[in-house]
Amino acid sequence: MKRYEYATVPLLVHATKQILDNWGEDGWDLVTVIPGPNPEQLVAYMKREKGE
Repeated sequence: MKRYEYATVPLLVHATKQILDNWGEDGWDLVTVIPGPNPEQLVAYMKREKGE
């Protein structure tokens, strides 16, 4: 059975791609993005498979 770990990541609108690319290079998959506490910020929910 696969096991996952999860992270929430604040995203700045002007640097979204760079932030997601950096997390993707570390093996994280984007699950969803929701609005953050202010209009200039989003929150990404990420997951990746846990190593055994």
